[in-house]
Amino acid sequence: MKTPAPGRIHSIVLVLLSLAVLQTSKAQKVQNDIDIYSLTVDSKVSSRFAHTVITSRVVNKADAVREATFQMELPKKAFITNFSMVIDGVTYPGNIKEKAAAQEQYSAAVARGESAGLVRATGRKTEQFQVSVSVAPAAKVTFELVYEELLARHLGAYELLLKVRPQQLVKHLQMDIHIFEPQGISFLETESTFMTNKLAEALTTSQNKTKAHVRFKPTLSQQQKYPEKQDTVLDGSFIVRYDVDRPLSGGSIQIENGYFVHYFAPDSLSTIPKNVIFVIDKSGSMMGRKIKQTREALIKILDDLSPHDQFDLISFSSEATTWKPLLVPASTENVNEAKSYATGIQAQGGTNINDAMLMAVQLLEKANQEELLPEGSITLIILLTDGDPTVGETNPLNIQKNVRKAINGQHSLFCLGFGFDVSYAFLEKMALENGGLARRIYEDSDSALQLQDFYQEVANPLMTSVAFEYPSNAVESVTQDTFRVFFKGSELVVAGKLREQSPDVLLAQIRGQLHRENITYMMMSHVAEQEEMFRSPKYIFHSFIERLWAYLTIQQLLEQMVSALDAEKQALEARALSLSLSYSFVTPLTSMVITKPEGQEQSQVAEKPVEDGGGLKLLNGTPLFGPPGPPAAASPFHRMTSRLVLPELMSPLAPASAPSPTSGPGGASHDTDFRIKGTTPTALPFAPVQAPSVILPLPGQSVDRLCVDLRRPQELVNLLSDPDQGVEVTGHFETAKARFSWIEVTFENPQVQIHASPEHVVMTRNRRNSAYKWKETLYSVMPGLKVTMDKEGLLLLSRPDRVTIGLLFWDGPGKGLRLLLQNTDRFSSHVSGTLGQFYQDVLWGPLDTADDSKRTLKVQGRDYSATRELKLDYQESPPGKEISCWSVEL
Repeated sequence: MKTPAPGRIHSIVLVLLSLAVLQTSKAQKVQNDIDIYSLTVDSKVSSRFAHTVITSRVVNKADAVREATFQMELPKKAFITNFSMVIDGVTYPGNIKEKAAAQEQYSAAVARGESAGLVRATGRKTEQFQVSVSVAPAAKVTFELVYEELLARHLGAYELLLKVRPQQLVKHLQMDIHIFEPQGISFLETESTFMTNKLAEALTTSQNKTKAHVRFKPTLSQQQKYPEKQDTVLDGSFIVRYDVDRPLSGGSIQIENGYFVHYFAPDSLSTIPKNVIFVIDKSGSMMGRKIKQTREALIKILDDLSPHDQFDLISFSSEATTWKPLLVPASTENVNEAKSYATGIQAQGGTNINDAMLMAVQLLEKANQEELLPEGSITLIILLTDGDPTVGETNPLNIQKNVRKAINGQHSLFCLGFGFDVSYAFLEKMALENGGLARRIYEDSDSALQLQDFYQEVANPLMTSVAFEYPSNAVESVTQDTFRVFFKGSELVVAGKLREQSPDVLLAQIRGQLHRENITYMMMSHVAEQEEMFRSPKYIFHSFIERLWAYLTIQQLLEQMVSALDAEKQALEARALSLSLSYSFVTPLTSMVITKPEGQEQSQVAEKPVEDGGGLKLLNGTPLFGPPGPPAAASPFHRMTSRLVLPELMSPLAPASAPSPTSGPGGASHDTDFRIKGTTPTALPFAPVQAPSVILPLPGQSVDRLCVDLRRPQELVNLLSDPDQGVEVTGHFETAKARFSWIEVTFENPQVQIHASPEHVVMTRNRRNSAYKWKETLYSVMPGLKVTMDKEGLLLLSRPDRVTIGLLFWDGPGKGLRLLLQNTDRFSSHVSGTLGQFYQDVLWGPLDTADDSKRTLKVQGRDYSATRELKLDYQESPPGKEISCWSVEL
């Protein structure tokens, strides 16, 4: 087979991932020589365990050899289980081997002058898989990739996210997501960043008590970005989010093919009071946006503390200092004082992590000795740092040893690494050794939200010292069965193998501690009934619980290896390797060797990256993508720039096509020649027409729309409140700048809050935040609410038979946030607020006899002066359209 001619390489790209992350970067446009004629995605989610198969079929339509590249992204928590290429009817599989064995095959490939393939970290939670192959003229290639993952419950929901970017129109494009949850599906919603109203017609969702099927099958015309063009609109993420019903026992045991999985997430428990110490890095490297976002997040987190909690703050640079000498209750007075303290935190100096951590432990120990910790409460330390230690004790091993000795199993430590200048491995080991976990905070516009989301995960402890117990004669090879803390919105998962002579009924006990008492849950599961439940091949893949058990066991062994001693680490590694090979998982201990047709120039080896590994290295240690560092930043979302073009004084050579200021009605030009020889063009001195703060359509009125400008000194404004509609709209108005700094819409059912600022839009549901940049396409459908945003940046919040509320970041004159209202005749008689009052009894007075551009507007017994003025309609694309409306100042 021929080698591709230099400079004439063409590629196709498929990107698919399974997590809550958005990416807007675009790859190079694919030429039509390599045509994707079929692209299918099939995800089967059986009791939280997702098995995803991506199949791409391509043909080389050129008369010469071309190179096709299959590229995709998958979650860092997922394991690739299979990959194959079918070329001219011959299958070339990927073989999973121990890394040492892969090294031998790789070395042989290098000796033949061939290069390596790759899997590399690319995003916050993703890693990229890529394979290239040369394709002969008219030849067809089928790529198939399979990966599996256990969907973790995060703040009350499971989430499967598929991102498709074919970069060309595909004749047969189909996504099928089958979900089977024996506990019952309590809610299901979809969200997309590429969906249009036209594409939404290709989306169907069917659901009963235990099963759901989501299908997306767009036609060629629906995929088209523009008529008669080959550009595709499919470039973004598709999310399915759901949760399951919770029985009184709080859990469910499911059995299939001799293995069981036990899910436990009781939701009717009271929150346990917590004693939390925030340890905040304020060294010089935190200067700028990092410290600003940290202050912002800390202020929000302090507001979320329960009155039953106790807390303290430690800030550190070269030295560590406490806000208070002892923990204090989270009273309104103390929280406000702490927020003022947080506002004043400034970045400077070195990084003394050791002293700060020991100080935090000493505070908790002192409070315990003085019996200041409430009975049954739990203690948490949350560390945020962006760099390695530079002052005091700087040896990471010594710091880990000191912290482990000081905590002594009494407190839980959570470590947040801000950016990529910090050693994540150092923080992860320190957290895992002390009953917590580590999380990387990515430097971006939503860093403050990342911090808040993390806190929400640990904000509500419900049980401590949780232990799962099963009869020894019934089960074996059980995964982790003791847990220090169970937090609201999460889920504890235990899996194992049934013994050959196990009883017909599997019994389980879950013991734990609540705030002031111990609790025991009793559960039983009939083996035969459970086995029968999972026999439907349409909704499940067989032996999935066995594979779930292997997946969970390997993940836990890898985690235990982080903090294990050398001898124990070797035993853990050996077991994890054995399971990885037995179940064909690409893990950090195995590699996939991808075979190719004889004569191809690339034999490829796929490895599992590690979180702190920086750039991927080849098997011989040579860097493939340059020095370690953050993932490549996504290209900024495209915004339409706008400017107001003013009439100019034009030279004789300048075109006089624009209407002059002396144009007659409709823009017809008079005879006046406005060109002056030898002058420099300058703008005429007149004030541009501005967009009002709000444009209100008034139902039942003969007049046009009402333009409202806020002028009175006020900050927090209650714009709309309608208890019958279950909606409230508030805003923060900056009088000096005559603009909103934010607008917030809160719905009662479903319980959703939309917070819009000039930076982005944040949607909050069940304490879970999702951030979207303006003009980033969004299409989210949940029970009782549809949220859409188009490329113009118009965000619409619509509900059946309810008022539709729109939000917009206006780029034209009078730049800022704007509010839109549709279907206002659906407001109830109880609507109120600064704007809501205009939907009560409104009376228009007669026109002013001296000036017919003025009249009086009477609202709820109060008179407002209304003036007929020209305003810019911000509902039109920038620079907007001039409209004549009655203008009122409030």
